[in-house]
Amino acid sequence: MIEQWVGTINGYLWGSILIYLLTGCGIWFTIRLKGLQFTQFFHMFTLLKMSRGASSNGISSFQALCTSLAARVGTGNLMGVAVAISLGGAGAVFWMWVIALVGMATAFAESALGQLYKEKDEQGNFRGGPAYYMSKGLKNKPLAILFSLCLFFGYGFVFSSVQANSITDAFYGSYGVDRWLSGIVIACVAAFIIFGGLKKIACFAELTVPFMGVAYILVCLYVMGINITLIPAIISDIFMSAFGLKEAGSGLVGAAIVQGVKRGLYSNEAGMGSSPNVAAAAAPNPPHPVTQGYIQMLAVFFDTIVICSCTAFLILLFKDSGTQAEGIQLTQQALSFQVGQWGGDFITFAILLFGFTSIVGNFAYAENNLKYLKLDNLYGHSFLKVGFLSMLVFGSVSSLPEVIALADMSTGLMTVVNVIALFMLSKVVVSITKDYHAQKNSGALPNYQPEDSVHSGFNLTKGIWQK
Repeated sequence: MIEQWVGTINGYLWGSILIYLLTGCGIWFTIRLKGLQFTQFFHMFTLLKMSRGASSNGISSFQALCTSLAARVGTGNLMGVAVAISLGGAGAVFWMWVIALVGMATAFAESALGQLYKEKDEQGNFRGGPAYYMSKGLKNKPLAILFSLCLFFGYGFVFSSVQANSITDAFYGSYGVDRWLSGIVIACVAAFIIFGGLKKIACFAELTVPFMGVAYILVCLYVMGINITLIPAIISDIFMSAFGLKEAGSGLVGAAIVQGVKRGLYSNEAGMGSSPNVAAAAAPNPPHPVTQGYIQMLAVFFDTIVICSCTAFLILLFKDSGTQAEGIQLTQQALSFQVGQWGGDFITFAILLFGFTSIVGNFAYAENNLKYLKLDNLYGHSFLKVGFLSMLVFGSVSSLPEVIALADMSTGLMTVVNVIALFMLSKVVVSITKDYHAQKNSGALPNYQPEDSVHSGFNLTKGIWQK
């Protein structure tokens, strides 16, 4: 009965609602912000050079980027791409690219808002996210609580079980390690890190994410290099399959769109409302909320356009081999086919790092939303930690379809709530973006210090952005 119920909800959410809602949101902000993900593309990298400075109140922009990438770059980049291609064909890759490109504008908007409406907690640390801009910007606390419930369920319990499932599946497929044992080890190591709070998680991500990302990209570039003559045909296959131009392939267009959008969103999280939680915790340089919009927009680009594409080319170079493998084992076999036995071991190691960093990043998001559920106390934190770690073990031994179905439902519900809020706050996003670019174009270092009337009109927290 539960399986039927979850399946029905996902059918409505992913069959039409989210495809139109997310695409529409991305196009809306692309137009309202004058295509800044394209026109200001190189400015993102300029800001990255200035992102290492932190303060006593917040983590650095670079740490915020790494923490959001830690949550974004997970099993979806390795296992999710394989699932998308298996169910939607090569054309699913094109729609993953589309949702990423328009989603960059959505990610910009939600992260800039998260930074704009941040507060300081009792310890003087910055915190914020969609619940804060819903509560303050929209003055709608019930909507903030609803979002917090969705995020708390998704990131506190479900999403990390998906990561654990892929890690244990990879180790079982490569070395025959019992899934129960892998799940318990994952839970123990995760407990060691998450008990240290957001700053410890950010430091862990800052060290781990660049290493794992560069290593994976280099290996994939090597594989594409030795198969360079096949790459043009694969690119052609992606575009032709996306629009049903291949013979007997028109029936797959719908599946390609659905799988590409679904797995693209699950991987890059644009519009989901997750990354604003860590974006708000940063002390940006330059000191302007739009800075974090650009930094988190860059995270979507790295996650989907770069890393997911690497996995897609690996699989498409291998997909006609006749294998019956699926999920992470398909990605393992694809790399082993190109480089030998060590390829499977490398993917196992990559999924361990990718998945584990997502696990600790997810916990940071869930913990940030305890306030709006009136659980920001010893009992609330203990409940989250016990439930979170228990779900890691549960996810390790559950079947993949059940776990992904729950993750899809959580993703869909919280995304609907967040995107509605983004549409309603679009004028605020445009206003602060114009302020940033006006200062930048005049040659000044952007510094957000709104007039009292603007501060009051936006209902900003006192003592954060005032002159």
